[in-house]
Amino acid sequence: MVRAVPFTKYGVVEGLNLCDDVFMKNQEIATIFGRMADLLELKGDNPFKIRAYRRAAENLEVLQQEVSSLSHEDLLDIPGVGKELADKITEYCETGEIGAWKRLRSEFPEGIFDLMAVPGIGPKTVKLLYEHLHITSLIELERNAREGRLRELPKIKEKTEQNILKGLEFLKKGRERHPIGRVLPLAEDIVAQLKRKAPLEEIALAGSLRRWKETVKDIDILATSVRPAKVMEAFVSLPPVVEVIAHGHTKSSIVLSEGLQVDLRVVDKTSLGAALQYFTGSKAHNIRLRELAVKKGFKINEYGIFREKDTKRLGGAREQDIYTTLGLPYIEPELREDTGEIEAAQAMKLPRLVKLKDLRGDLHVHSNWSDGAHSIETIAREAQRRGYEYIAVTDHSKGLGVTGGLTEDQVLDQVKEIDRVNRKLKGFRILKGIEVDIRSDGRLDLADRVLRLLDVVVASVHSGFKQSRDQQTARLVKAMRHPLVTMLAHPTGRMIGEREAYEVDMDSVLATARESGTIMEINAYPLRLDLNEHHARAAKGLGIPLAINTDAHVSDQFDLVRYGVGSARRGWLEKEDVINTLDYRRLKKFLSKKRK
Repeated sequence: MVRAVPFTKYGVVEGLNLCDDVFMKNQEIATIFGRMADLLELKGDNPFKIRAYRRAAENLEVLQQEVSSLSHEDLLDIPGVGKELADKITEYCETGEIGAWKRLRSEFPEGIFDLMAVPGIGPKTVKLLYEHLHITSLIELERNAREGRLRELPKIKEKTEQNILKGLEFLKKGRERHPIGRVLPLAEDIVAQLKRKAPLEEIALAGSLRRWKETVKDIDILATSVRPAKVMEAFVSLPPVVEVIAHGHTKSSIVLSEGLQVDLRVVDKTSLGAALQYFTGSKAHNIRLRELAVKKGFKINEYGIFREKDTKRLGGAREQDIYTTLGLPYIEPELREDTGEIEAAQAMKLPRLVKLKDLRGDLHVHSNWSDGAHSIETIAREAQRRGYEYIAVTDHSKGLGVTGGLTEDQVLDQVKEIDRVNRKLKGFRILKGIEVDIRSDGRLDLADRVLRLLDVVVASVHSGFKQSRDQQTARLVKAMRHPLVTMLAHPTGRMIGEREAYEVDMDSVLATARESGTIMEINAYPLRLDLNEHHARAAKGLGIPLAINTDAHVSDQFDLVRYGVGSARRGWLEKEDVINTLDYRRLKKFLSKKRK
């Protein structure tokens, strides 16, 4: 049996001091800060203090550096981390505990955290449940909801009760799979450790991770070695391991502290390609390949591709051997879902998928003018160092007050600052932008006289997620039809494993995007990946321009763009479909089209 350890809202469960592991440590501190924010909100504490803990948790979770390697001054650059939180990070790395967290959690029953993990239940509702019905567990919550007792509480109606039951089902499903942004760094860290500690020849990730699925159930790793037993010994002895399910000569399985199972297979190098194809999947794709093989008189398995009549081995050292023998061009892992890729390959019409190196800029970036960590110049120079030609600074507008959103006058001041910085830069440009809030009625949060001065107006929803399908659709459609709106950001509002997409008619949204010339964003933040692959493919089919953006609030988050590219590739997107593959001159020309 796999030990089920819940993967919480912000990462892993507390109480597992794995400070010698980069991502474990970052995620554990993120978990603690997220839970402290929940409990402080439950107590009715200072909202700015609560927001700082949440921002720090969100940014620590995707931080690409080990927190213990950062100086106290560097820690202060993480959004939400002031002196008090920096001291707590240091305390955890030195002692494995945070005293303030220990004291705070002792004030509440442990089950409170499970209640807070249910989508749609906030601290105020948890307080009602606890004080009136003494509910402290998910079992008690579900029982009371099914018995109709929750609607007897103040401000809880029958619809709220039904939403809570939906949230419980969503939570159960979410615990079976984990967001790729949390799993991939762990998998890559395991691979890196094995490269240091085991006698490997080759090693590669397989499974849904290699296909860049947005959620992952477990981790599959393949390797070749002349001493597989030594590889297995190193594998089962890795620091993050909490349980060894199997320990064999060529295959072992372990469980990490998050409840994730990791399978490692050592295969013969003459079969590595076939094994990689087989264990990458998907199951549906592999079934189609086997059907093709049978028709042609071949047989495929993880050891290679064979002629049926005399079992002669025709290939398997390279993954491409399988496809070539079947008369197909190589099919990229992201496409292997049996959603038309076999037919496209047979017709020689496979897309030439967009690559990370194709991107020339990022059109959704935040600075310290709102809730980002860095000055405009700092983040611009970091983007240039990474090879970009431009960014759009798109800080929040005034409606999102908790982020320090900008007023009209502040936007005008920022325009002047961008002009000043642009004069200092060579070979790089900063586009003037804003992430403007879409109000509940579809109106924008800033006056047209200001929006007209900007290069990029990114419209987005940050509140009112529970509007009806018709209301939400009308809201987005109205915003997209505004002649000054350039792009719709994270269009469905989902947070993978935490919050379902709000109800919206995406067919109508995409039709409006096509009609109005509005760019649709693929937000690369790994808990968003919004648009998802299906909507991205539909947008491509309608000829709608798309952008892959990081929504970066700290310079490290530029690294998250790979998740957006992975999602875009799963959506069959090519370089020509993504507008931030354009050079600066052509991009500026493109952006001016809607305003004419």
